Amino acid sequence: MAAENEVTAIYYIQHHLQNLTFGRHPENGWSLASTSAEATEMGFWAIHLDTMGWSIAMGALFLWVFHKAGRMATTGVPGGLQNAVEIVVEFIENLTRSTFHGKNPSIAPLALTLFMWILLMNSLKLIPVDYFPEMFGKLGFEYMKIVPTTDINAPLGMAIGVFLLIIYYSCKVKGVGGFAKELALTPFNTWLLAPFNLILEIVGLLVKPISLGFRLFGAMFAGEVIFILIALLPFWAIWLLDVPWAIFHILVVSLQAFIFTTLSIVYLSAAHEHH
Repeated sequence: MAAENEVTAIYYIQHHLQNLTFGRHPENGWSLASTSAEATEMGFWAIHLDTMGWSIAMGALFLWVFHKAGRMATTGVPGGLQNAVEIVVEFIENLTRSTFHGKNPSIAPLALTLFMWILLMNSLKLIPVDYFPEMFGKLGFEYMKIVPTTDINAPLGMAIGVFLLIIYYSCKVKGVGGFAKELALTPFNTWLLAPFNLILEIVGLLVKPISLGFRLFGAMFAGEVIFILIALLPFWAIWLLDVPWAIFHILVVSLQAFIFTTLSIVYLSAAHEHH
């Protein structure tokens, strides 16, 4: 009986950590993966439909809420939604002013988008772990993982987007030659050590998106695993542990969005600086 319970617990954990995957299977063709093994066999180009769907939904929710707040804005007594949006906008504006030292009107909107998008995606973690898997299971979907940031593809995808902006603005502000010269002459300002400098700087440049994405993924994935483990406990223990952990995770959800946004601004600020 203990072994059977252990197998059931392992299946429960694996099930809740598996994405709804669509791709081309060597035997089944284009289809939804029914097991984690099938998802692996679909290869690199398989798509996690739940990650894509929920991330797009949270992006659309962000645009809708802020668009609605903008249309309802008044110079008189503001409503609750306008107050909330103004607080967030002012917070991001102050963060950008204190962190970004270049001149680029696109950085603040980018920071606002990153912060709110990540915050909304992270906030899905506060929904009970069984709610959506059971609901979508009744609709015929074997898996449904609703928190996009617990899938490495989403955080790493955003981090790569920030990395491409770093390269773009580095070349635009400093010129391709200036950017290459900066890589070759930092930290040692001599051409004799240019090969050594290039190794250091290129490695440091590539580490930025990797650390940015994995930091967000690691924190959110670990929290998700703990929620799933708590759900395996007896009913009384679930209420004893789940509620405090969910309250604590409100801080984690917002903190991870703040860290990702702040580091993105810092990296982009460095891309605009002349050395």
